[in-house]
Amino acid sequence: MAVRVRLAVRNRETGASIELVALVNSGFETEGPELLLPIEAARALGLWPLRSGARAATYDTAGGPTNVWIYPRALEVRVVAEDVETSPVVADAVISPVEREALLSDKLVSALQIAIEDAGGGLWRFRFEGLDRLRKTEAPQLW
Repeated sequence: MAVRVRLAVRNRETGASIELVALVNSGFETEGPELLLPIEAARALGLWPLRSGARAATYDTAGGPTNVWIYPRALEVRVVAEDVETSPVVADAVISPVEREALLSDKLVSALQIAIEDAGGGLWRFRFEGLDRLRKTEAPQLW
């Protein structure tokens, strides 16, 4: 099992928004907050097909190098739990043609104050909560 959280994601330019479930992936190391989106999630946010402002990049993944497109600072991202929502964090949108699941980068995980307590058990909490407040992972959402 892994840790997945429910997010509210908003395109900062158009205002288009969706809720989705994303994998908390501390191995997705980035310089700043990034949310990797499968193409269908990007389409729902009005970021696909590609438009001006996107830049191409190659990311190294466990499966080898993959081409992605990045919209810098395009998103506002919040965690939506049953009893609390975080403040929005501005993040880059990274669009992947091969991923089927949204992924939070390490810097976005930190900015959203997510603490993984039991990765194998799918337990997490917000850093502002006590150690006795453990939350359960969300079910995977494949696009």
